[in-house]
Amino acid sequence: MNKPSSIRKTPLYALHVELGAKMVPFAGYDMPIQYPGGIIKEHQHTRTHAGLFDVSHMGQILLSGPNITRELERLLPVDLEALDTDQQSYAVLTTSSGGILDDLIVTRFSEDVFFLVVNAACKQQDIEHLRNNLGADIQIETLTDRALIALQAPNAYKVMAKLAPATNDLVFMHGCRTVISGVECYVTRSGYTGEDGFEISLPAAQSESVARLILSFDEIEPIGLGARDSLRLEAGLCLYGHDMDCTTSPIEAALLWSISKSRRPDGSKAGGFIGAEEIFSQIRNGASRKRVGLAVAGRVPVREGARLVNSAGEEIGSVTSGGFGATLNAPVALGYVGSEFSKVGTQLFALVRDKKIPVTVAKTPSVPQRYYRG
Repeated sequence: MNKPSSIRKTPLYALHVELGAKMVPFAGYDMPIQYPGGIIKEHQHTRTHAGLFDVSHMGQILLSGPNITRELERLLPVDLEALDTDQQSYAVLTTSSGGILDDLIVTRFSEDVFFLVVNAACKQQDIEHLRNNLGADIQIETLTDRALIALQAPNAYKVMAKLAPATNDLVFMHGCRTVISGVECYVTRSGYTGEDGFEISLPAAQSESVARLILSFDEIEPIGLGARDSLRLEAGLCLYGHDMDCTTSPIEAALLWSISKSRRPDGSKAGGFIGAEEIFSQIRNGASRKRVGLAVAGRVPVREGARLVNSAGEEIGSVTSGGFGATLNAPVALGYVGSEFSKVGTQLFALVRDKKIPVTVAKTPSVPQRYYRG
């Protein structure tokens, strides 16, 4: 497959090639989908030991200004005022129709400064949305000179304890400034695998030396996008553009928890964000469809786009993400169904090459999350 001439490379591209990665285009970047060991081994190694991911394709944005908290709360249904310094939150950018423009992580650096990590494919539209909807006194800085790497899973904290001891005092969704091998970094205890782990924002120019240092530990292996996807599937985590988009509301996507209680209809700071009334209507009256987890019978993976039917053969939804869960040793999927079919235990079928594969609506995550909360 010929790669587009405009495709970009992360600061760790040369290291990926050196390590034998299979590179593929993803969100406009040349990214490693797997290394010589393969996706299943990378997945299992992350669950049992620890893995290092290059997520430098993600957008890193700094927002600052005297009214930034109030301004940003008009775009995110989160009680940002309640965040402590160096605390972060998952959030969605909502549209006027109640859809999801993007999902992101927002961190409060100080009273007047917030740090956003947004999806790679949504960077430009997000920046435009911010510019169009934030006040003129808000500064928007895209941090193009920084890389982002994620160290995930059980032994991550042991490695970080040696490299940056202060990070072991962090609990889930909190961060700190620290130094790793002479490089100033911002580290948060977070990630996209369902495991305890850390994300490290650091200068692009020094990212390869820090990545090599982390990989020098015996328990750490490089992990590609393939295992990142199967790990997040088992953890029940959405992928933007697949499990949610502008046509999907947070209620349909089973993300009510991403709306702070104070910002909900009966909260002390109810509404005030784009699309609030449409979303509140679904909170009050329910949504016609809902995202659910799907346990798949047998060994045949059920992929994105597969139609879901009930026992009468009537189409009632579709799969939005699917693959093989190496921890479960079984296929795993997410999808949307009519709300009347969303109860855990409901028996359905997925159509794979016109063959009916039995699936059951299941709780998510399918593998327990192990975030460190202290």
